[in-house]
Amino acid sequence: MPYTKSPRPYKAEYQKQKERGEHPDRMERQRARRKVDASSPDANSNGKADKREGKDIDHVKMLSKGGSNKDGLRIVSPAKNRARNGHSVKEKGGKKPA
Repeated sequence: MPYTKSPRPYKAEYQKQKERGEHPDRMERQRARRKVDASSPDANSNGKADKREGKDIDHVKMLSKGGSNKDGLRIVSPAKNRARNGHSVKEKGGKKPA
């Protein structure tokens, strides 16, 4: 397990994220989650919208491919969202065409 003998260097990790250019995408994902949470009911008052609990926010056009929240969002299972792995949803089976 990492960081068992010393505290986790959050500031250093954050700086690395910014250097690699991951920061804007991370902020875009966070805005998408907050938008869904604000616009949907939350019966158990845990801060997450009921329809989003246990699910991922999926961007129709991936942020890494130049998409944004304006391109559309949907709520899918974590397995389905992470299985896309850079492939378009319109491609059959989520795979790149041969």
